[in-house]
Amino acid sequence: MGGAPVTAKYNIVMGFEVDGVVEKPDIIGAIFGQTEGLLGEELDLRELQRTGRISRIEVKVNSEGGKTTGEIIIPSSLDKVETALIVAAIEVIDKVGPCSAKFYLKSIENLREKKREQIIERAKEILNKWKKESNIDTQEIVERIISEIRASEIIKFGEEGLPAGPGVAKEDTIIIVEGRADVINLLKHGYKNVIAIEGASIPKTIIELSKKKNTIAFVDGDRAGELILKELLQVADIDYIAQAPPGKEVEELTAKEIAKCLSNMIPAKEYLELQMKRPSIEKVKVALPENIVEKVKEHLGTLKASLYNEKGEKIKETSVRDLINEIQQQNRIYGIIFDGVVTQRIVDIAGEKDVKYIIGARIGSIVRRPPTLIILTFDDILTAT
Repeated sequence: MGGAPVTAKYNIVMGFEVDGVVEKPDIIGAIFGQTEGLLGEELDLRELQRTGRISRIEVKVNSEGGKTTGEIIIPSSLDKVETALIVAAIEVIDKVGPCSAKFYLKSIENLREKKREQIIERAKEILNKWKKESNIDTQEIVERIISEIRASEIIKFGEEGLPAGPGVAKEDTIIIVEGRADVINLLKHGYKNVIAIEGASIPKTIIELSKKKNTIAFVDGDRAGELILKELLQVADIDYIAQAPPGKEVEELTAKEIAKCLSNMIPAKEYLELQMKRPSIEKVKVALPENIVEKVKEHLGTLKASLYNEKGEKIKETSVRDLINEIQQQNRIYGIIFDGVVTQRIVDIAGEKDVKYIIGARIGSIVRRPPTLIILTFDDILTAT
């Protein structure tokens, strides 16, 4: 039973208790039957539903131990006085079928007030978002303009016309990077004493500058960066080494990342000593399985990790995320190959398990390593001849 859809102002919420087992139709029948004629034709519940002034009555029933309790909800578009009369009329119901009953008011929800609160909260959210989106940050605009101006300061330097910042000629210290994009990025962040190698071989201009100035080689955090650095150290007089985080290029670093890399630079002599301590593939080839190249290729781009025994047989495959747990749980691990970064924690746990080799996609910051543990990258294996 119901008329046109009602836009309710109030929700009448009433409870009931019946001394007996009854069902929803019994409750509905009692409400309509026992209120009929009490308030006149205008406030008759059937007429109110027909004209859409009250909506469908919802009934929730729970029967237990021979008694029935529950709740009724009546959406009303009547005014306050009429709504109160409807509540009072229902409260006089004292029977449902043959069973004694009691109906009582629990609450009258002001739906318009609730909607107003929702509207106010939503309006506040919209205003806050609008403020953030439309708020012009003057400082940000200034920084962007300065950044673009600095990027436009790039010049050609030396007989090869190398991309460089305007400070290369006059500064005592220069930063040597790989390409033009690296120069632009450093210029944007205020480093004017930067110059690029721009090519596969080291230009004569770079070699000559390294004899006269303090030099910082700042390379990408990948295999290509290491190879360029290796060549630089052979032909130029490099004083310090700075490297982008593993897998990152200098051209994509933020101002904070650039500052951190340069503050963590190490003397070239120290870098060379660390490289000498790192085993080369030629020295350790006998300790690795014959089909190591195929095993490494199987892991490229998979984010998987595999544990091997001394015979080169796979004893466990897992995700990189679960690698540490698996190392701790497994025994007799001879080698580990995984598509991830070799961290100090992995090295420490592998050392405790007497693992002989770890091959990862990249190597992170390792400050200690068991003398019997070999650590290599995928590139070390795949580029070895």
